[in-house]
Amino acid sequence: MSSAPSGGPEPEAAAGADAVHAAPAAPLAVCLAGHVDHGKSSLLGRLLHELDLLPAGKVAALAAASDRRGVPLEWSFVLDALQLERDQAITLDTTRVRVRTPRRDLLVIDAPGHRELLRNLVTGAADTQSALLVVDAASGAQAQTRRHLALLRLLGVRDVVVAVNKMDLVDWREDRFRAVRDALADALARLGLAAHAIVPASARAGANLVRPPSEAPWWSGPTLVAALESLPERAAAGAALPLRVYVQDVYRIDGRRIVAGRLDSGTLAAGDRVLLLPGTREARVAALAGWPLAPQLAVAGDNAAIVFDEEIVVERGELACAPDDPPKLTPVFDADLFWLGHGALAPGRRLVLRIGTREVGAQLAAVHHVLDDASLERIDAPVVGEGGVARVTLRCDALLAVDDAARLPATGRFVLADDGAIVGGGVIDASGYPDQRRLRARPRADLTAVRHHVQPEERTARAGHAGAVVWLTGLSGAGKSTLAMALERRLFDLGWSVYTLDGDNVRGGLNADLGFSPEDRQENIRRVGEVAALFADAGVVCITAFISPYRDDRARARAAAGPRRFLEVHVDSDVATCEARDPKGLYRRARAGTLKGMTGVDSPYEPPEAADLTIDTRREDVAASVERLCAFVLAQCRG
Repeated sequence: MSSAPSGGPEPEAAAGADAVHAAPAAPLAVCLAGHVDHGKSSLLGRLLHELDLLPAGKVAALAAASDRRGVPLEWSFVLDALQLERDQAITLDTTRVRVRTPRRDLLVIDAPGHRELLRNLVTGAADTQSALLVVDAASGAQAQTRRHLALLRLLGVRDVVVAVNKMDLVDWREDRFRAVRDALADALARLGLAAHAIVPASARAGANLVRPPSEAPWWSGPTLVAALESLPERAAAGAALPLRVYVQDVYRIDGRRIVAGRLDSGTLAAGDRVLLLPGTREARVAALAGWPLAPQLAVAGDNAAIVFDEEIVVERGELACAPDDPPKLTPVFDADLFWLGHGALAPGRRLVLRIGTREVGAQLAAVHHVLDDASLERIDAPVVGEGGVARVTLRCDALLAVDDAARLPATGRFVLADDGAIVGGGVIDASGYPDQRRLRARPRADLTAVRHHVQPEERTARAGHAGAVVWLTGLSGAGKSTLAMALERRLFDLGWSVYTLDGDNVRGGLNADLGFSPEDRQENIRRVGEVAALFADAGVVCITAFISPYRDDRARARAAAGPRRFLEVHVDSDVATCEARDPKGLYRRARAGTLKGMTGVDSPYEPPEAADLTIDTRREDVAASVERLCAFVLAQCRG
């Protein structure tokens, strides 16, 4: 970006003549947002003037510039950093301005408001928990205003001050202010945002920015500055959170390999051990190269040059983290996503996902619901429309180290790119998926497999059928156990060696030590997969009836079967149908809040992408389903 034109503030520079004294050490970051033409930049420019923070001669320069254009004095010119912006009369880039009020130091981040440049809002709000929303008193809260609020909510903003601007254009009518205020308060409440204050203002006249408005004797609330000064501090200090450092670059200097990265959270000191993900290596920090302070301690926000005590290969995109509190390693997660690309975003669409300095291919696996711009209600929809906000599932081509954004916002965000252009972004919720890290443990070298003297062909010849795993997966209530037991009866009556492993039966013995967390669900299926493979190796047709919600776990069960037949059967039924059946009363308990982690309610289910057989129990009755399942297994397993 080129430097600011004469008289304009530099981005991230202190507003005022004395930058050194006007730049506090840790100002409260506030994102400035609002619809195009609602007066965001004008309000901030006039606010700087009212606080006497503009350099000497700035107002005169603004007046001269406005005279040349034949327009009234334009306060938004204070923030314009490019001549192009003056030519177009819009603000095109994000500007960060330090503002000192009588009682508070603020870093106001001015993000563009028009739809085509919403992607810059990601940058503008990324490090804030507070926002100043500017809304035109005449226009009120429009669709884009509500979308801005939804995006701010996704990016971690919780406290909002609203300036109902241009009150002079509606003659400072109290009824108009109340109408806009009530609509905004309702929208904020629906999104879970705190309406810290909603105040009337006029940026052009400077009314109610620093001094109460004489034009509105009915107003007894705070000025805009007073409202901003009372915003709460950030909820948590980054240094108190677990260590997260994305590797940005690796250098070789003076025979040492130096790993460079910025601490998104936590602290790092010489002697600390770190875990490097997505691998499973640990290393000890020997030194922070070039660190000027003693002791050598880097904290959240610092850029560090790390030297390890041994030569290990580290690549850009890896994440150095606290070994005792690492992120989750998973290729799939749910996300609250905003879509900025052209056209609708539909399941199956492939994109590039960037998280930190890591970049991987990703596919939209499912759209769960979208946010309606008008009502702010969650509605079912097959795709995400342009400018839409939605709850989705993303599946990546490789394992990613991810944090839930609710806990660690800095490492719980991602962006989506298509042909190099940013087309979306969002925040991660991987709480419903297991950590894959422990499954990457190396096999023990002291184990030796024992070879059987009975060959698989002999078992098939004697039984008259091949051993196999028939893996039934689907939601609770879809009919898995009903079909499994009926299939077992039919095959046994035909003289086949067959046995069914059912979820509840297995949890009463083999897996009695497991709960229902994502990791315990993963271990439950891992054990069942290994046991089913042993049954199949013995020449038995082993039928399993498990929800088995995670696609990766079912793939591991298939891999455990090795060369034996593995038949994945999707017993397909939607949540509404399963809930209507509710044979065990689980859905009723889940809706009442007494059962947590219910698949299909508050825990995810990943349907098979390419099942060997799909039986839709919404449309097929039990008898027809059993006939089709039995015919399929007979065809696949006859000797």
